[in-house]
Amino acid sequence: MIYKETFWMACDSTEQLRAEFGPFQTRSEAEREAKRLGFAYLLRYEHVIGDNEDIKEVRCIFIELEQNAQKQLKAGRKLHTRCSSCGASAVHSHGWQAEVWADIHEFEHSKHRVRLFEHTRTQGLKEIAGWRDACA
Repeated sequence: MIYKETFWMACDSTEQLRAEFGPFQTRSEAEREAKRLGFAYLLRYEHVIGDNEDIKEVRCIFIELEQNAQKQLKAGRKLHTRCSSCGASAVHSHGWQAEVWADIHEFEHSKHRVRLFEHTRTQGLKEIAGWRDACA
């Protein structure tokens, strides 16, 4: 008797080299974990099992999560400030906190330059170039 077995994975992209987490028995479990990890996709595996319990066919179906979920993930970002001169650093939840920290540090230490980085689960750590120029 031939039957189909289905399980779900949370994954970060549709590329061949992707991070997957799971398996889960239900879509809701996989979706909850994908949101927690900051992943944008679900992956549904369907295995067609033959008479001898061997896998006859494998189907992979990617499902992109809603845009609202993506906006919530973006809200989970952290800002990191780091001084290029002395290496002092701090983590902030809001842009104004990073700006205040940088102002105080550069005031207390003349000729020091503070850099700003944004960290998200989906994109990792990226520098925001020219952020002081944009504030002026």
